[in-house]
Amino acid sequence: MKKALLIIDLQNDFCPGGALAVPEGDQIVPVLNKYIQEFQRKGYPIFASRDWHPRETTHFKEHGGQWPVHCVQNTPGAQFHPALKLPPETIVVSKGMDPREDSYSAFLAQTEEGVCLKDLLKKEQITEIYVGGLATDYCVKFTVLDLLTQGWQVKLLLDGIQAVNLQPDDGQKAIAEMQAKGAVGIRFEQLEI
Repeated sequence: MKKALLIIDLQNDFCPGGALAVPEGDQIVPVLNKYIQEFQRKGYPIFASRDWHPRETTHFKEHGGQWPVHCVQNTPGAQFHPALKLPPETIVVSKGMDPREDSYSAFLAQTEEGVCLKDLLKKEQITEIYVGGLATDYCVKFTVLDLLTQGWQVKLLLDGIQAVNLQPDDGQKAIAEMQAKGAVGIRFEQLEI
């Protein structure tokens, strides 16, 4: 069974002080760094998705969407959190580039060469994916559900996710939904790779 780590959207705009901050979103960085270190030590692939919006998109409030402007391509807010220790060999995939789509899921996010995450996982013969990042109730949830629907085994890093919680229990509901579909929740001390 080949494993991989996927870090979802741990970007400045989703952390405290950012344009669309997830409460305490930066608090998961130290534990995600521990996961990164373990996966790197074992030689398993590490993927990192990023929201990578054009300046004008229907995703943003000013163009009819739900959200404030955030993670605009090549801006400081779109950069990964500075304390996140992604190794040089990390495969970065971008999503949200189509101005007409929300693109919450990283499943079809693409490298700069235009290869989508789904195809990369197949090419690398990954069967089990460990997923953490932001936000539990949006991009993490949609990505995990897509992975499960397409037949991958998913380990949800319960200590490496954080929710927006527009409603107080959105994060817990999202975790329950992911687990009901087959995701297995783990914490760092339970990691066996």
